[in-house]
Amino acid sequence: MTSVRLTDLAHGGGCGCKLAPSVLQQLLGDKAASMPFAGLLVGTETGDDAAVWQVDERTCVIATTDFFMPVVDDPYDFGRIAATNALSDVYAMGGKPIMALAILGMPLDKLDVDTVRRILAGGDAICAEAGIPVAGGHSIDSAEPIYGLAAIGLCAPSQLRRNATAQVGDAIILTKGIGVGIYSAAFKKQALSADGYDEMLASTTLLNRIGHELAQDGDVHAITDVTGFGLLGHGLEMARGSGLTLRIELAHIPYFTQAESLAQAGYITGASKRNWNSYGDGVSLPTDLPEWRRALLTDPQTSGGLLVACKPEKAPSICSMIEAAGYPSARIIGAAVAGDAGIDVV
Repeated sequence: MTSVRLTDLAHGGGCGCKLAPSVLQQLLGDKAASMPFAGLLVGTETGDDAAVWQVDERTCVIATTDFFMPVVDDPYDFGRIAATNALSDVYAMGGKPIMALAILGMPLDKLDVDTVRRILAGGDAICAEAGIPVAGGHSIDSAEPIYGLAAIGLCAPSQLRRNATAQVGDAIILTKGIGVGIYSAAFKKQALSADGYDEMLASTTLLNRIGHELAQDGDVHAITDVTGFGLLGHGLEMARGSGLTLRIELAHIPYFTQAESLAQAGYITGASKRNWNSYGDGVSLPTDLPEWRRALLTDPQTSGGLLVACKPEKAPSICSMIEAAGYPSARIIGAAVAGDAGIDVV
């Protein structure tokens, strides 16, 4: 069988494959009102990271699924990135994963069995790092390679954190740098350096387990993860769900080391443009902001960081704790303020 690049078999890659926010809103716009279940604490109503069902006064079950096409060519790395991304949604709700199921679609006329086994092995390795089993799954023969997980987690009701519970005055912390989509676009065109690849891999395979720890702190009010809709898109979900304005300071946003130069060189994903077209009317930008910098703000983040809203006086110590826990790019990037639900970039 002829050797091929995994990324050449897919029309998109990573979280850049997600449907545009505007399309998703059309698909799910009337869904929340049609499903009144008392035990369902979190459904589709605020575009949160996972569904949550309260079992009893001490236990909530968190359920999520995430899968996509390759963002890199190495099958083991692809499996690791996809699994890390899928587990992130559990951590973003304040939970701890307990098991996962594999979701696999492969073009077996184009990929040999050993390649597919290495994808699965990469996912298994990340789940082992998270301390959970891959307990089963489902596979199909598909036109493009697809891999991900359905993940199940648990949390106490008091430790559940949503994207819609930020409070006026909260500081906003971002735990990972921005630039995955930019790097992946450069990688697909063979323009990403080896150092850049290593930087992207280190970030996208870093479990967001800090979310479970943050949820045990009453000074942390809201958490979401930054994935396919970019920093502005997931920030806007937090702003709209919480009924306030997120003021994001451009100078404080952490980026991958080559993200700005690559964006200026034109390595921008189509998903970044679709994101802006979907939600740009909810965002206020500086009038002189160049288009390449706007693209960074809408850049789809595969296995991105957490966006955390917390008490402002506690933010420096919380950010330092996150950094010490293994997230060196963690930064305070803004604040939640009273105003119309939206994003104000300054």
